[in-house]
Amino acid sequence: MTTLIIIAKETLPGRVKTRLHPPLSLEQAAELAAASVADTLETLAAMPADRHILLFDGVNPPPNSERFEVIPQSAGDLDERLASIFDLVTGRTLLVGMDTPQLTAAHLAPIFDPSPSVDAWFGPARDGGFWALGMEEPRGDLIRGVPMSRDDTGAIQLSRLHSAGLKVKILSPLTDVDTIANAYDVALAAPDSRFARTLNAFEGMTV
Repeated sequence: MTTLIIIAKETLPGRVKTRLHPPLSLEQAAELAAASVADTLETLAAMPADRHILLFDGVNPPPNSERFEVIPQSAGDLDERLASIFDLVTGRTLLVGMDTPQLTAAHLAPIFDPSPSVDAWFGPARDGGFWALGMEEPRGDLIRGVPMSRDDTGAIQLSRLHSAGLKVKILSPLTDVDTIANAYDVALAAPDSRFARTLNAFEGMTV
């Protein structure tokens, strides 16, 4: 069994992508976040996984998430929320975030054509974090306690996997959308995405 998970929060103004304000308004930042979620959902939904999960923090799931099993995020810091879902699922599992709308099927392909010697998958983010984390046999204890949202988060998480004796496949690095400069870079990398169209629609924000 292969499970794909996207972790996301409801895209409400003032609650998501606040580092894009300014130059974006809080409403525009939320709209751009919604486009990012929509692009990611579309990519994941097209992949031949046995189970698609939206690990969600909010009340109203995003449009086009009907194919996804919606599971509320647990309480606690991000490491605990990630660990909790990895404790719930079984079989090959990959989790991605909502901040890489440039994600394509090619980025996810290694999950569906694994080497027998691969135990885990790790997608580094260019800010020092990670955009994807996967395990052949999911273990929450390998995530719990990892400090999140730091420039060494990815290195610490990867070290956890290696220290557990896992053979790790490194996926292509991607840029998370944290700043407006990141947003421009991602829009250029995925010019046909909802994300790029949404950014281009904002006055003065043409890529």
